[in-house]
Amino acid sequence: MTTAVGTSRRAKPAPVKHRPRGTRSPLASFGLHATLITASVIAVFPVLWVLLTSLKPAQYATTTDFVKETTLENYTKLLADTPFLTWFGNSLLVAGLTTVLGVFVASTTGYAVSRFRFPGKRGLMWTLLITQMFPVAVLIVPIYNIMSSMGLLNEPAGLVITYLTIAVPFCAWMMKGFFDTIPTEIDESGQVDGLTPFGTFWRLILPLAKPGIAVTAFYSFITAWGEVAYASAFMIGDENLTLAGGLQKFVNQYGAQWGPMTAASVLIAVPAAIVFLFAQRHLVTGMSAGAVKG
Repeated sequence: MTTAVGTSRRAKPAPVKHRPRGTRSPLASFGLHATLITASVIAVFPVLWVLLTSLKPAQYATTTDFVKETTLENYTKLLADTPFLTWFGNSLLVAGLTTVLGVFVASTTGYAVSRFRFPGKRGLMWTLLITQMFPVAVLIVPIYNIMSSMGLLNEPAGLVITYLTIAVPFCAWMMKGFFDTIPTEIDESGQVDGLTPFGTFWRLILPLAKPGIAVTAFYSFITAWGEVAYASAFMIGDENLTLAGGLQKFVNQYGAQWGPMTAASVLIAVPAAIVFLFAQRHLVTGMSAGAVKG
């Protein structure tokens, strides 16, 4: 009887252990980390190579040795024997003005199209969008002719205006999307307190838009700091060149001066890195918020 009862009972299957949601297997974790490490090495290697090349003597600049008789000779020659500091100052002036004006114009434009209804609003937004579709090769000749007729060639103001035509349309669209996420009740409370529309924008809305402003400032600065085509076409003379045009002095038909060029590249990257460090905590928030609404 015991045997019959025992055989009639079916053994219960062992419970299946499920991996908690969100956890990875060891193999998947290894593959992910290997991919991230490989991508990081690929991204960092060119920058590291430029840095190490800038620390090599000129005769070893093109060798494959990572470290070879480390020296600061390239930096001292760059600062003492070339107008690098003049180029640096010109670029800093142009990039600084572009950043300040770009933030102001893009912010006010984005706020206006976000909050107000006016004739031509849709046409303005389409114009801002369409201007992003033209490559530099198409725009450089007409902009050159316009700057020439206005006497702005070889002037920092000409470059600032040109860079604003690149930065403002994109940043205005982004700021418009960011302002759309800020409740209109804040504007209404400002009007109740007797503030003008600009006063409401300046005192109430703008402090809430710091992430968007950070992205606008960073994009405007990088646009002016790293642009080459317009800077090379509009500026001549060592005393007027920006860093983009100045670097071309190290390359000619007979060869390239790799030592000074790599040293200049390292120094050029420092301001961009500093601006990024100040803006990085707002970049993701600003860009994602600006993409919520169009």
